[in-house]
Amino acid sequence: MAQDRGDIVLDVHGSYTFSNNVNFDYGDIKIGDGITYGAGLEFFPQKSSSIELKYLRLDTSMKIDVPLAGGDVDGDGAFNYILIGGNHYFDNGNNAVPYLGGGLGMAITEGPSGGSDTNFAWEIKGGVKIKTASILSISLQANLISTVAPAGTDTYWGYWGPVAVQDYAYSYQFGLGAIFGFNF
Repeated sequence: MAQDRGDIVLDVHGSYTFSNNVNFDYGDIKIGDGITYGAGLEFFPQKSSSIELKYLRLDTSMKIDVPLAGGDVDGDGAFNYILIGGNHYFDNGNNAVPYLGGGLGMAITEGPSGGSDTNFAWEIKGGVKIKTASILSISLQANLISTVAPAGTDTYWGYWGPVAVQDYAYSYQFGLGAIFGFNF
């Protein structure tokens, strides 16, 4: 079934997310690969555009290396993403419809030593949605999710003296996966 104006689709997400390394002034964090899973709702105000609200979770290993603070911390952690965004479908009349999309929201990061931190997150994605004759559709997609976290300050010497400027660390997590959509 093709999505129509006013349709709501329940999306079940699953993807493989590759590892990455986050560098900051006094060390780095190695984020392992893992499976990202979650669910979302997609509303179609127009036939070719949707608004999406979703929750994704990545359980992964983390290795934090901060030499000045006493060395390494190894363990398991997680990223919990709550994103709102949208998709644009390039409907060509076929059952395989390409799309591009993005989202903004927050990432709640659970560290290996306990505790959590909430930061800004964004996502870009692209893929193809395969429509079937039933209420089920399958989307194959590639996505990039980034978390932006404050990571100390840098100090610069200005005309009036030293100036401290906030420094940020960026994680870039690339994933390949599938979405099962149930059209209501």
